[in-house]
Amino acid sequence: MRRNVVLFVAISLLSGFGSTAMSLVAGIWMLELTGSSSRAALTGLCVYAPVLAGPWLGGLLDRMPRRPLLIATNLVLAASLSSLLTVRTPAGSWLLYAVSLTYGISYVLLDAGESALLPVALPAGALGEVNGWRSSAQEGMKLVAPLAGAGLYAWHGGAAVAILSAALPVVVAVLYAALRLTATPATSTKVPSGLRAGLAVLAGHPLLRVTVTLAAVSIAMSGFAAAAQYEVVTVGLGLPATFLGLLLSAQGAGSVVGGLIVGRLITRAGVTVVGVAGTALFAASLAARCLPWWPALLVGGVIGGIGLPWTLVAAVTAVQTHTPPELLGRVAATANTLMFGPIAVATPLGAAAVHLGARPVLLAGAAFCLVAAAAVARRSRLGQPAEATESMGR
Repeated sequence: MRRNVVLFVAISLLSGFGSTAMSLVAGIWMLELTGSSSRAALTGLCVYAPVLAGPWLGGLLDRMPRRPLLIATNLVLAASLSSLLTVRTPAGSWLLYAVSLTYGISYVLLDAGESALLPVALPAGALGEVNGWRSSAQEGMKLVAPLAGAGLYAWHGGAAVAILSAALPVVVAVLYAALRLTATPATSTKVPSGLRAGLAVLAGHPLLRVTVTLAAVSIAMSGFAAAAQYEVVTVGLGLPATFLGLLLSAQGAGSVVGGLIVGRLITRAGVTVVGVAGTALFAASLAARCLPWWPALLVGGVIGGIGLPWTLVAAVTAVQTHTPPELLGRVAATANTLMFGPIAVATPLGAAAVHLGARPVLLAGAAFCLVAAAAVARRSRLGQPAEATESMGR
């Protein structure tokens, strides 16, 4: 078990570093090539758009051997990144979009694929803790990778970042091959396809339904409050925009710490309790950012950094432990679509609503989170592990 744990955490570290660094540099590179901020922003859209196709991409994981597919995805990603070595003029900038789209597709396949692979590589009781460690590793890379990627780009240009980012998926593919699986991951060619199959599982199991909903609400409200956070910092408090970097670091530090302890909380209290607690903490973090005092923003960042990953880890762990093995790929991908898809709508809504004032937007986001947490808490016996509660109710 220890070997697999180390391998999964190493995969999260390497994947998180490479993807975070390249995602940032792709936008900078496009801006430098074309001089267009709009075209630079579209590289980010290419990364996140494939999440909407998650249920269908996840279906591949239920029809093909999962580990070979994960290995192949990393090798294709490495080859795609290598193509960026040919980008030297604006005429070749389209390759940045193609690579960003490849990254987005790989995110969906690798996230869902790891969720499907973990239950056959680790004991069920270890899933929550390992998911927490993986979350800490990924969030930790978000603190290091942007600075490293930007620095390498400034030193030797985009080609140097592309070479580094292309090498990392090859190493990750080797780590996947080194995993020791306790059982052959279930695959089938007869399971139903598309969105309906994943939704049926998620909607039909109370534990999956509530944890995925809590994560979706929290993640959506993080996007809804994004513009308000900029407004509070630069207009409300009159601080330089660079303060946002400090705020992001505070949130990242909270995520690292929260990831290290969330597994133990899931073991003791269950995923529903952790999901409710995470959503409530994120609501508190949004409310803290309404205070006219910059240290409150940092405290709110740390609290939010703990709460938001808790909701995600709780939902992912629930999916891994309560989904039929032959459907785990598409259910995990569908859950990712439901959790991250709403942010595409919530973010522009928040950007429009901020014209009414930053603090009303932050308080509205906090209220949505609290209502969701309270509704779930009211229906659950929070004094018992959620898994036991759900099994008694079925």
